[in-house]
Amino acid sequence: MTQALAGAAPAAHRWTAWRLLTLAAAAAIFLIYSQFWVFPLLGDAGNPAASGLVRALYLPAYGAAALLFALSPGATLGALARQPFLVLLLLIAGLSAAWSIAPDQTLRRAIALGFTTLGAVLLAVRYRWAELSEVLGGCFAFLTVVALLVSLAAPSIGVMHDLFPGAWRGVWPEKNALGGNMALGFTVLLAAAALNPRRTPIWLGFAALALFLVLMSTSKTSLVSLMLGAGGVMLVALVRRHPASGVATVWLAVLGAALLAGVLLFAADLVFELLGKDATLTGRTKIWAAAMRQVELRPWAGFGYGVVWETKGTWTPLAWIVKDAGFTPIHAHSGWIEQWLGMGVFGLAAFGMMFLQTVVLAMAALFRSPGAYLAVPLLIVYGLMTLTESIAVTYHDFRWAMFVMVATRLVWPDEKVGA
Repeated sequence: MTQALAGAAPAAHRWTAWRLLTLAAAAAIFLIYSQFWVFPLLGDAGNPAASGLVRALYLPAYGAAALLFALSPGATLGALARQPFLVLLLLIAGLSAAWSIAPDQTLRRAIALGFTTLGAVLLAVRYRWAELSEVLGGCFAFLTVVALLVSLAAPSIGVMHDLFPGAWRGVWPEKNALGGNMALGFTVLLAAAALNPRRTPIWLGFAALALFLVLMSTSKTSLVSLMLGAGGVMLVALVRRHPASGVATVWLAVLGAALLAGVLLFAADLVFELLGKDATLTGRTKIWAAAMRQVELRPWAGFGYGVVWETKGTWTPLAWIVKDAGFTPIHAHSGWIEQWLGMGVFGLAAFGMMFLQTVVLAMAALFRSPGAYLAVPLLIVYGLMTLTESIAVTYHDFRWAMFVMVATRLVWPDEKVGA
C-alpha cells in the first residue's frame, strides 16, 4: 500500500504540472493577442526595425494553440463543425487571396486569422463557463495592474501628451484603446464574480480597477459601453432569479433598446453633445462614406482580406479613401463595413449570420445556462463596439478571440475537455 501511495504522488504532481502548463498556454494565447506589449515596444512613432520582432512574438501564441489542439483535436473539430458560418468566414478570407489587390499579404493574414480563431475555439472547448470566465478574468486582472503601473510609474508611455493631454492610455497607443479594453474587462470580471461566488470579492476588486481606468482614459464612449455591459449582467441576474418574470424582463430590455434607438435616431445631436462627439463621430462618417464608395466598385468580392489599409499607391482603394475623407484613416471604424470592403457580400453575410446565430443562442442561454452571465453582456459591449471600430474578423486581436470563444461555448456542451 505504501508503494502504491508513493507511486500515486508523482502522478498527481505530473497532473498538476500539466494542468498548469495548459493554463499557461491558454493565458499566453489571450495575453499575446491583447497586444499590451506592442506599444511599449514600438512607441508613438513606431519602429520599422522592430516590426519583424513583433511578428515573431506572435509565434508563441501559435505554438500554444498547436499544443492545446494536440490535446483535444476531436473536440476542437467537433466544435468547428457546429460553427459553419465561422468556417465559411475563414474560407472566404483565405480564398480572397485569389482576387486580392495584395495576394501575398492576404494569404499571410488569413493564416494569422486562422491561428487566432483556432486559439479562441480551443479555449472555449477546454473550459466550462465558470472556468473560462476566470481564465479571461485573470488575464484582464493582469492587464489592469500593468496599465495602472505603467500610467503611474512611466507617464511618458502611459499618459497622452499631444492629442488628449492627461488622458491615460496605459499600454495601448491611445486612450480609447485603454477605455474600450477595460470596458470589456469590467464586463468579464463581473461575469467571473457572478459565476464563481467563492472569489467574488477578488473579481469585484479588479472590476473596480477596470472602471477606474475607464474613467482615467476620459473615453465617454467606453464608459457608455461599460454601463451597458453592467446592465447586461443585471439583466441576466434578474432573468435567472425568477424564470416566471424572465420573459417580462427581456421585453423590458427590448423596449429599452428600442427607446435608445429612437433617441439616437431623433435626438442624435443631444447624444453627441453628451458624449463629447460631433455629428461625424470624430470623422467616422467621412470614413464610412469614402469606404462605401470603394465597396461599390467591388461589392461581391471585395479587395481581399486585411490589405486595404496598408496597400499604398496612386490608384489603390486607400488613396481614394484618403482623397474622399480628407485624412488618412487606419481602418474602416466599422466591423461591418470592414468585412464588406475586404471580403465582399459573402464575407459580410457569413459574419452577419455568425453574429445572429450567437445572439440568438445567447438569448436562449438567459433561461438555460449560467454562461449567460458572460455571453450576454460581452455580446452587448462587443456588438456596440463593432459599429464604430474594426474589431470583427481581426487577426491577432483578443476582442475577436473573445467573441469566438463565446460563440463556440454557446454551441458546445458545458463540459470539461482534457486535463
